[in-house]
Amino acid sequence: MSVKHPVISVTGSSGAGTSTAKVALEHIFRREHVTAAIVEGDCFHRFDRYEFREKSKEFEAAGKRLSHFSDEANLFDKIAGLFKAYGEDGEGYARNYVHDDGEAKVYGVEPGRFTDWRKVGAGSDLLFYEGLHGGISEARSYCDLTMGIVPVVNLEWIQKIHRDTALRGYSPEAVVENILSRMHDYVHFITPQFSDTDINFQRVPLVDTSNPFIARDVPTPDESLMVIRIKQPEKWGIDFPYLLSMLNGSFMSRRNTLVLPSSKMLLAMEMILSPIIHEMLEKKRKA
Repeated sequence: MSVKHPVISVTGSSGAGTSTAKVALEHIFRREHVTAAIVEGDCFHRFDRYEFREKSKEFEAAGKRLSHFSDEANLFDKIAGLFKAYGEDGEGYARNYVHDDGEAKVYGVEPGRFTDWRKVGAGSDLLFYEGLHGGISEARSYCDLTMGIVPVVNLEWIQKIHRDTALRGYSPEAVVENILSRMHDYVHFITPQFSDTDINFQRVPLVDTSNPFIARDVPTPDESLMVIRIKQPEKWGIDFPYLLSMLNGSFMSRRNTLVLPSSKMLLAMEMILSPIIHEMLEKKRKA
């Protein structure tokens, strides 16, 4: 952890909705005039798209499965190395994974490949990581704030199925097979992170999601509640009475757990995180 060079990490599995937290933080960064070094977690995959396909065949031939959730497919030491180096010096090494033709034009690398490793962070106020493994044990001690985006698992699957079929062109059967094939890695490499995150945002549907594999629609925010668990409220100076007064329909289910309509998720995130980030920056400036 670092006062001079804070590290903020948002972690969640594929289809969990980490982009909402990214939007909330970007709003805060603009208001606070923060220059953030933003790193996307897929740059720490061990294999590019084409290498992954070949490695998957090798694993299948050996009677095993390779998934993007596992340690075998990721560079956990590189994540930890980036967080540690940034905390010490305000710089570290990262790269970009090129998703599509639009990004290929920007980076000059064909879709499915990585850019070269390069130094990031120079002149920034903090590092912001968003991806699958921001809370892994190797890197956790170097984070100043870790957040988990964790919809209940049936909702997470529904979101992934709809996203991958609508935006990525996969068949529903292929997406379901993908979910099932990496369940072991989900249990061992994704879920454990959320026991030690500082704040978890968990979306809970209020409609029947008993069979996520046949759901025709993703439950809307108006059909969901948001459960926000803050591990150490006193550490972050969380003012629950103020939050309850400002977030209509909210209530406390435990001493450190706030429940509210999911339609207010973005507002709640900004209200909770703004004072935390402001305090980080004040300590940074004093240091």
